Amino acid sequence: MQVIVTGHHLEITDSLRTHVNSKFEKLARHFDKVTDVHVILSIEKLMQKAEATVHFNGTKLFAEDHKEDMYSAIDDMVDKLDRQIARQKEKLVNHR
Repeated sequence: MQVIVTGHHLEITDSLRTHVNSKFEKLARHFDKVTDVHVILSIEKLMQKAEATVHFNGTKLFAEDHKEDMYSAIDDMVDKLDRQIARQKEKLVNHR
């Protein structure tokens, strides 16, 4: 799984990059067919924004979250993606 982290109006520090990578390792445990993840971290006025696009098996999932703290925005965004991936995996298993 390749995780690409970019920032808009924000410099990506090592601690932010390791936090994002550790959170997406947890997603890889649930579903190992994730090929590419693109994470965009940005600051809009007083709100911190985290958004991610996940590609796997021809499917693209997207989630975003706005918070006052970047780390909590990343955590909530990953939770949303986790629910989406679990739902997608359940569809694949039930369909067969």
